[in-house]
Amino acid sequence: MARKLTLGMIGAGTWGIGHHLPWFVAREDVEPLIVCRRDPELLELARTKFGFPRATTDWREVIAAKPDMVSIPGPVGPRAEQIRAALEAGIHVLAEKPMVRDPKDAWALEALAREKGLVLMVCYGYNETEAVETARRLLREDGGVGRIEHVTCVMASGVRDLLTAGRAYPGSSTDSPPRAETWGDPQISGGGYGQGQLTHGLGLLFRLIDEKATHVAGFTNHGEGEAVELHDAIALRFEHGVTGTVSGAAFPPATFGYHHQVVLTVTGSEGQLQIDMDRNTVRRSKASGEDILIEIPPTEWSFAAVIDRFVDLVAGKTTDNRSPGELGARVVEVLDAMTRSSETGQIIRLR
Repeated sequence: MARKLTLGMIGAGTWGIGHHLPWFVAREDVEPLIVCRRDPELLELARTKFGFPRATTDWREVIAAKPDMVSIPGPVGPRAEQIRAALEAGIHVLAEKPMVRDPKDAWALEALAREKGLVLMVCYGYNETEAVETARRLLREDGGVGRIEHVTCVMASGVRDLLTAGRAYPGSSTDSPPRAETWGDPQISGGGYGQGQLTHGLGLLFRLIDEKATHVAGFTNHGEGEAVELHDAIALRFEHGVTGTVSGAAFPPATFGYHHQVVLTVTGSEGQLQIDMDRNTVRRSKASGEDILIEIPPTEWSFAAVIDRFVDLVAGKTTDNRSPGELGARVVEVLDAMTRSSETGQIIRLR
């Protein structure tokens, strides 16, 4: 019988307890080893609930324990240092989104993971869905939509209370309420809607198209003087002359039943493809008159697919990393450029 893969977790907060750990412990090939959280009382809750033999308030002790893999769902602020320490210790890493705050850190960590032959995966749940894989296939088969010329991504989600008051939206773990500063303090979160939500739309965009962003112009809206922004608008130029826009909004509580909205459209020289994650549809229309509409069966979105992908990568059961460090770094550099552009009024050149 094969040895189980040992698991360490850094930052067992609301998302870690509610979405990471239940699916890790559901795997018969995973053995919890050590868990970390700053709050001792809630740390003990995580330890006993999920069967960790060891617990600590110092994330460095997780690295020193040398688990096979580590999950890092805690705040993005210290994440670059934590990922680097894990990779240097030979530990595979699953990082929450966005991977880190600084693009230089992101690209350095991506290179370090490749150098050491380790898995570095970012938690982009959309990239594990049938809808996204269907759209990706339609962009690549039968000529796709021809030469890609323009992309748009429009996103909205019910996180206004989370960003402004630290109140979690429905479905989050009640065992461990979020710390307000994790989302609302830019020194810890790195930003607001962009870091917390629009990162999903960018992760989806870079899964679908291979183009790298070269220029970014960004605008952010902080509502009525909030510490972090609630709405974002980005204009992009990619390689090969491709243009695009990406925008996101934190809508008021209970709007549309808290349903996240993501619509991404790719326009090419020979047609157009659109994926609508809220309505579970993928459609492609070509100038030749060929129209395809695929309705994806609506299912409860599950974080299990992310955890399963990561564990299978570590176990060598697959080599298909749909959200690798490179994709994570592309997202980070766009978010960073968006913030700098909004602050300075300048177009930021990436390459």
